[in-house]
Amino acid sequence: MHKRLINPKYKELTPFLEELPDIFESSGETIYTGRNLIKVYEVDGLRINVKRYGIPMLFNRVVYSFIRKSKGYRAYTYPSILIERGIYTPEPIAYLEERKYGIIRYSYFVSVQSSYEPILYKIGDKEVDEIKDLTKSLALFTAKMHKAEIYHKDYSPGNILCKKEEGEYKFCLVDINRMRFGPVSVKRGCANFARLWGQPSFFNYLATVYAKERGADVEHSIAVTLHYRRKFWKRFSRKREPSFDLNY
Repeated sequence: MHKRLINPKYKELTPFLEELPDIFESSGETIYTGRNLIKVYEVDGLRINVKRYGIPMLFNRVVYSFIRKSKGYRAYTYPSILIERGIYTPEPIAYLEERKYGIIRYSYFVSVQSSYEPILYKIGDKEVDEIKDLTKSLALFTAKMHKAEIYHKDYSPGNILCKKEEGEYKFCLVDINRMRFGPVSVKRGCANFARLWGQPSFFNYLATVYAKERGADVEHSIAVTLHYRRKFWKRFSRKREPSFDLNY
């Protein structure tokens, strides 16, 4: 049994979408493998991204079948929220589910393939003077996202795509099924940088620009950013870490 939601804008793709679960294993260009599998298709001149989510563990299969929306469903419904608030993400095309005896198996999120690239993977060894414009643009984009009450729980280099257009860096969020919508404090915002790659100078400048845009204390914001970066990457020093006010 298949369940599907199709964006009316792309209803002409219905024949392809209906057969997708049956042809997925043997077709398409694979661009990512792991627990989830991502492939790209060219259909009627449109490049399409298809992400198939792995079959959940039995408990989660029951939860996603009857209690909570699946990752694929959230990935399909969240883009409209982001786009409405001025944050770019690939346009959704469809959400598909495979079920057996009413229990979810594979689910699929289908979207337009983005032309943006994971540039942030390439800057981990660069000092900020080499990437100052990019760093500033990223800080301002992040502040805009947080002020729009959007919090990406997996804010990492692979999920923040980028391109330079007319001299300006622009960003695109992907893998958005893990989102939190609501007020984002400066402290939580600084913690959001923890998964990024970069040199200390990159994080110092990133936090500085972010703090100024949020009207926050720069030195404190830098300290919070570095604290959560060290915590995430498990690079604690033996010195006691400072504590931070959760309401900051």
